[in-house]
Amino acid sequence: MLVGSPLNLSIIGGIKEMSDYTIGKNKNSIINKKVIVETFKKDFNFALMFLPIFIYYIVFRYIPMLGLILAFKDFVPGQGIFSGDWIGFKHFSNFFNSIYFGQTIRNTVLISLYQLIFGFPVPILFAICITQVKSIKLRRFAQTATYLPHFLSTVIVVGMLRNFLDVNNGIVNTIIEQLGFSKISFTMSSQYFRPVYVGSGIWQSFGFSSIIYIAAILGVNPELYESAQMDGISKFQEAYYITLPMIKPTIVILLLLNLGGIMSVGFEKAFLMANPRNLVVSDIISTYVYRSGITEARYSYATAVGVFNSIINFILVYSANRISRKVAQASLW
Repeated sequence: MLVGSPLNLSIIGGIKEMSDYTIGKNKNSIINKKVIVETFKKDFNFALMFLPIFIYYIVFRYIPMLGLILAFKDFVPGQGIFSGDWIGFKHFSNFFNSIYFGQTIRNTVLISLYQLIFGFPVPILFAICITQVKSIKLRRFAQTATYLPHFLSTVIVVGMLRNFLDVNNGIVNTIIEQLGFSKISFTMSSQYFRPVYVGSGIWQSFGFSSIIYIAAILGVNPELYESAQMDGISKFQEAYYITLPMIKPTIVILLLLNLGGIMSVGFEKAFLMANPRNLVVSDIISTYVYRSGITEARYSYATAVGVFNSIINFILVYSANRISRKVAQASLW
């Protein structure tokens, strides 16, 4: 075959184009690497601030995930997490057949639903109301007074509840007795565990949770409110037709995050408020995991229960995110 034939010329031309493309691609790759390196050097101090956070998540979040294999093994303490026989889903089956399965799931879901139904709207309403206050001093005082409970530890909050709701010397029962009614054992009765738990949680968190909503409301275009005032609409109509629609993406995102944690009721508060008389309603998944793993030393079984809880949370947040993306055009990803 001749060197100058059309076929050879086309092959040579193709090779040349490929080499030019490869060289250009390599040049772009080198340029991109240079840009990344220069950006990192330029913002090195800023990036260095995130290093402790990065290390924290690697050490305390991702590396401990290796322990999830305990849920599928017959773990023997003292021999390492890779020891023991592989038993598959035996611990999951034992939990599903346990008498505590229905009780812990029901208690966890009910407390979370009560918190979501009664607690989620409160920060939104508070944010709308506080942004309508004209006095800066009054607004700052209200915000400070409602933010402070968030910084109280759970132990202090539960201690306050026990003192205020005590049957003999509690201020609440003293007022009830003065009004002519019988004293109520709030802390020892299973009937009042959920209202006290949810109510105290709303009081402690609604002020701090409203910060995001206040920021979202302050970011709304003021011209919308000026036009509405010129049309003579009321404050209620202003909040309903302007404020709520404009902060809807923020509401949806926070609602998704709350739905994702519907099976993750806080351990500390439920554990501190629990007692033998209200255990039928206070025993949630996290306290059951603690009792099974720490008190009874059933580490593999407790890990299986925790894995099941995490899977349910992931399914909930994923499903809620898909529904929100289709219905409200807002999602986490």
